[in-house]
Amino acid sequence: MARTIEQIVEQVAGYWPRVNRDLLVGAYEFAAEAHADQKRLSGAPYIIHPLEVAGILADIESDECSIAAGLLHDTVEDTDITMEDIEERFGTTVAELVDGVTKLRKLDFASRQEEQARNLRKMLLAMATDLRVLLIKLADRLHNMRTLGHLPPEKRKRTAEETLHIFAPLCHRLGIQTIRVEMEDLALFHLEPEAYKRIARQLGRTRQQREAGVERARAQLEQQLKRDGIEAQVAGRAKHLYSIHQKMLKQNVDFSQLQDLNALRVIARSVPDCYAVLGVVHDVWRPIPDTFADYIAMPKSNQYQSLHTKVFGPDHSPLEVQIRTEEMHRTAEYGMASHWRYKEDESDSRFDEQVTWLRQLLELQTDLSESHEFLELLQIDLFRDQVFVFTPDGMVIDLPAGAGPLDFAYRVHTEVGHRCVGAEVNGQRVALDYQLKTGDMVKIITSPSGEPRHDWLRLVQSSHAKAKVRRFLREKSRQENITVGTERLSGATDRLLAVDRELVKKADWPEVADHFSYEDRDSLLAAIGYGMVDAEKVVEYIVQESSGPESLVEEAQRRLPTEALEEGPDARRSLPVSAGGVDGFHSRLSKCCNPLPGDRIRGYITRGSGLAIHRAECKNLRYREQREPERIVELSWSADQQDAMLPQEIEIIALDRPGVLSHLTAIISDAGVNIARAEAVPTASHLARVSLTLEINSRSALEHLMARLQQLIDVVNVRLLSRDGQ
Repeated sequence: MARTIEQIVEQVAGYWPRVNRDLLVGAYEFAAEAHADQKRLSGAPYIIHPLEVAGILADIESDECSIAAGLLHDTVEDTDITMEDIEERFGTTVAELVDGVTKLRKLDFASRQEEQARNLRKMLLAMATDLRVLLIKLADRLHNMRTLGHLPPEKRKRTAEETLHIFAPLCHRLGIQTIRVEMEDLALFHLEPEAYKRIARQLGRTRQQREAGVERARAQLEQQLKRDGIEAQVAGRAKHLYSIHQKMLKQNVDFSQLQDLNALRVIARSVPDCYAVLGVVHDVWRPIPDTFADYIAMPKSNQYQSLHTKVFGPDHSPLEVQIRTEEMHRTAEYGMASHWRYKEDESDSRFDEQVTWLRQLLELQTDLSESHEFLELLQIDLFRDQVFVFTPDGMVIDLPAGAGPLDFAYRVHTEVGHRCVGAEVNGQRVALDYQLKTGDMVKIITSPSGEPRHDWLRLVQSSHAKAKVRRFLREKSRQENITVGTERLSGATDRLLAVDRELVKKADWPEVADHFSYEDRDSLLAAIGYGMVDAEKVVEYIVQESSGPESLVEEAQRRLPTEALEEGPDARRSLPVSAGGVDGFHSRLSKCCNPLPGDRIRGYITRGSGLAIHRAECKNLRYREQREPERIVELSWSADQQDAMLPQEIEIIALDRPGVLSHLTAIISDAGVNIARAEAVPTASHLARVSLTLEINSRSALEHLMARLQQLIDVVNVRLLSRDGQ
C-alpha cells in the first residue's frame, strides 16, 4: 500500500526536524493535480509513482528539496506544467533538480556504443553538478523496477539489464546499499527467474536452521559484550539473493555447498568501541586467517567504513561479523544521501571526493578516442574491488584489486606515471608487474628518460592509468606523422607561390580539420603525414576560407542574420487566426507564451496595438482575464493556414568554439526551419549564449528540433525564450 504524503512528511521530520512541511505538501498537491487524469500501466493512479519515489528518498534520508523534486519529477515531461511554473512555485533549487531528472529520463543506455557512451557522459555530468539528481533518478528507477511486471517482456528485460549493469553499480559507488540490494534482487528476478526462485526456495527451506544459528551467535556475543562493559547493538544480517547467486557462480558451487551465509552486524557507540568489540569477537570465537579487513582506518572509495572479520561460530561454521558506529551504518546504508553538505553549506570531504571521482570519469573520455574504451574503463571504476596502499608520506590511495606500481604512480601524477622505471614496496625493490596488497607502502622510482611502453597496457588495472597510457602511446605513434605532415604542408605552401605563409599559420584550424573530417589540427597533420590527405588541397581550402571566424560567437555574427525582426506599431499584420469566423484583423503573437499552430489560443484586445494572441493556458492571459474579462476573445487557427511559419525564440548554451555553430545550423536546416535572426554573446567558463529566432509551423516541430539540438555533446542547454528572456 502506497504511503501518504503525511506519512512521508513525518518520516522526514524524524531525521530532519526543521523540515519545510509546506514545501512537501505543496509539491504533492501540485503533482496530484497535474497527474489527476493519468494512470500507470498497472491501472493505478499515476500520483502513486511520485509518492513512492518520494518515500524511497525519505528512506535514504534525503533532503527536503530532493523529496519535493521527487514528487514533481514527471510533471514537466508528462503534463502541461513548465519548468518556469515549478521555479515560480517551489524555487530555483527544486526546479533545477526536476530539470536534471527530466533530461536524464530521455537518455537511452541500451543504445549503440557511441550513443551509450555519450548518454553516460551526460548522466555523469548531471551527477557532478548535483548528486541529488542521480539520487532522484535512482529512486525513480527502483520504483519502476518494483512494478516492472506490467511492461512487455522485451522492455522488461532491457530495463532489468540496464538497472543491473548501470544503476546498481552507481548505487554501490555512491554507497547507497539499500537501493542497490533491492535493484540487484529485482533484476535477477526478471532476468533469471528460475535461478531466483530456486535460491528463494532453498533459503526458505533452511531459514529456521540458519536463524537459530545466528540467534545463538548473537546472544553469545551480546552476553560477552555486557560482561566487558561495552554498549553495542548486535543483530543478524541476511545476505540477499543476487549476492548468493554471484557467489555460487564465482565459486562454482551449488547452494548446499555455501559456507558463509550467516552474518552478524554490531553497532558500537564509538570508534574505540569498534576495536574493543573486535577483540571480544576474536576472544569468543576463533578467527579465520586472512579474513580481517579494517575499512575504518582505510575507508572504501564510496566512504564505506566497518571492521570485517570471519570466525568459526558456535556451530563451528563460518560466521561473518561487521562492526561499525551508528554514523558509519547510516553511510553504509544510505551513502551520499545521508550527508548534508547541500543543506547547510558546510564542507564535507566525503561529498567532495565523490564529486572528484565523477569529474575524473568525465575526464576519461577526453583521454580516449573510442567509445568502447570509455565504457570498458567505466566498468572498471564501477565494479572492481579495491586495495588500499600508502605513499611514503602516509597518504592512503585506493586502487582496483590487482593494481600494481604503475597504477599507483599514475594516481600520484600523470608525469610520475610516464617517467616510472621501478618501484619499492615496503622498502624492497619490486617488478612493475607486482600486485599491490592492502597496507603496502609504495615508493616510485622515476627517470627523465622513462616513458610508457605498449606492454604497460597489460600491467595497469585502473581506468585512470589505462587511459593515460593509451593516450601517450597514441600521441607518440602519430607525432612522427604530424612532423611529416607539417613539412608537407610547408612544401605545398611554398609551391603555391601566391599563398602567404602567415595565412596558413593563422588559419582557423578547428574549422579546417572539421572540413576534412578530422577532430583537430594535429589529427589532420597526421593524416597528411600518413598520405591520406593531399597537403595542397588543405592549403587551397585555407585560402578560400581565409577570413574564417575564431569562435562560435564570431561565426554566428558573420554567418547568421542579426537584424531584429520588425516590432512596434508597423509590425502588426494579419496572422492565421480567426475570432468567431472573422479573419484578417491586426494581431501579433505574444512572446510570453509563444503560441504556434496546433496550440489552443485565446486573444487579448490591447489598447492601440491590435489583438495579442496567447496560448490558452498562458499565466499572463489569466491575469488579464481576471481584471478585464471583456477584452478576452476566443480564437482558433484558420483552417487554411495551419502550416504558417511563425517566429519562435530559443536560447542555446554551448561551448564557445568554432565548429559548434555548423552542427547547430545543420540540424536546424535538416528540420526545414529558417533562422530569421541570431545573436551570440560569450559567457563565463568558455561558453556562449546563442539566441535564435526561428520560423516554424508547429509546437511538435519546435519541441522535436530542441530535443535534437540538446543531444549535441557541445550543447549544455536549450530552452524556449519568453518576452523577458526567462
